[in-house]
Amino acid sequence: MRRPVFPGKRYEDWNLEDPAGKGVEAVRPIGDEIRTRVEKLLTGLGPTA
Repeated sequence: MRRPVFPGKRYEDWNLEDPAGKGVEAVRPIGDEIRTRVEKLLTGLGPTA
């Protein structure tokens, strides 16, 4: 499925492992990777004031 593209918008495409059907030991690193990427994204956005 194609997503609409809006000029001037930033897009992130995170190729993450699908956690479906995996145990907690396999899912935890995926969650950690998501957390790290979100924190980095928020830091890159800077202050909103």
